[in-house]
Amino acid sequence: MKPIKIGLLGLGTVGGGTVSVLTGNMDEIARRAGREIVISHAAAREYNADEIQGLDKIGHISDDAFAVVNEPEVDVVIELIGGYSPAKELVLEAIANGKHVVTANKALIATHGNEIFSAAQEKGVTVAFEAAVAGGIPIIKAMREGLAANQIQWAAGIINGTGNFILSEMRDKGRNFDDVLKEAQVLGYAEADPTFDIEGIDAAHKLTIIGSIAFGIPLQFDKTYTEGITQIEQVDVLYASELGYRIKHLGITRKTEKGIELRVHPTMIPERRLIANVDGVMNAVLVYGDAVGPTLYYGAGAGALPTASAVVADVVDTVRALTGDPENRVPHLAFQPDAMSDTPVLDIADVETAYYLRLAAVDRPGVLADITAILGESNISIEAIIQKPSIDGSSHVPIIFLTQQVQERDMNEAIAHIENLDSVSGKIARIRLEKLA
Repeated sequence: MKPIKIGLLGLGTVGGGTVSVLTGNMDEIARRAGREIVISHAAAREYNADEIQGLDKIGHISDDAFAVVNEPEVDVVIELIGGYSPAKELVLEAIANGKHVVTANKALIATHGNEIFSAAQEKGVTVAFEAAVAGGIPIIKAMREGLAANQIQWAAGIINGTGNFILSEMRDKGRNFDDVLKEAQVLGYAEADPTFDIEGIDAAHKLTIIGSIAFGIPLQFDKTYTEGITQIEQVDVLYASELGYRIKHLGITRKTEKGIELRVHPTMIPERRLIANVDGVMNAVLVYGDAVGPTLYYGAGAGALPTASAVVADVVDTVRALTGDPENRVPHLAFQPDAMSDTPVLDIADVETAYYLRLAAVDRPGVLADITAILGESNISIEAIIQKPSIDGSSHVPIIFLTQQVQERDMNEAIAHIENLDSVSGKIARIRLEKLA
């Protein structure tokens, strides 16, 4: 049987790792796929030849990505350029040419996946994207195939290693946000412009994909609520620990009677939960199915070889399915295209969750009563109140509230009223709280 020929777009970190894995494990991969897989063509504007093992085994390397997707010999295109354009145009052209596509591009799938999958469906080709979510963790395959018997009720994930590294260092070493961010950039965990990581955009791309596969809804990145970790202060990390919680930057999707929640934000979770103990740059996704209960998927969420592991696994799956009937392949988003749901995605104001609140109030009689009265008027039940000593002799003292579940709209209204009190100074720090039980 003739070898499958790969056209590889991009020879950066993941592209180089993919070359190393495909060439280094060539015999084992062929045993699993049923035929040899070779990289016949590759395209990259820049790459470091000295750092890529197996580069000499690529048939032809150029700087013309469109020439690769239009090369008749190429059977499968691996897109590792990233970003929106020209990645989108390259993928759609590859599909139009009848080629299967493997990509690690979460931004592309989250924003243009509906169009791409529709085009692939019409041409009878596969678009595989395991590496787009959580690096080397096979979470897409687990949810799409391993949990196919379940109605998934919710999923929550640490799906950005940069943010998790920052919060872990703040907790374990008592460091402030800016200091840890600078170290993350030096270590290569964060880009020179870390916006996508620390503001939650990267995690939102991944959560959009997870939510679509979990609940059979179209990809809707524009409706995913996104909040970063830049406002988390060291004092909140300390207080959370004292209360038996840890702060994690979570992506959460849940199906409710009103619709689907899609939200990324800092979240306090009980420290006894396994996912609360995922530290550093590691990723983890907790999925709850009605039949199986909670399942946890943990591993490296980024890096050359872990991500390449997922890319090559997708190539093997694609090769295995080449002789199969396109109508009977595993659907891109787990559900058959004509069975996708129009269940709405909830606005964050309609989401119900518990809260941690920290405010600074004048230390005098009646102030606490004023605050609790406002919370009561908004139907917010208080689970715990803790008053801390004043800092540096200030007339204001920190007060911590833990609330029971409440609709975000009601909480927003209550916070606005409390911040208007003369006895309260500055903004109220708010962190959503999830038990993940």
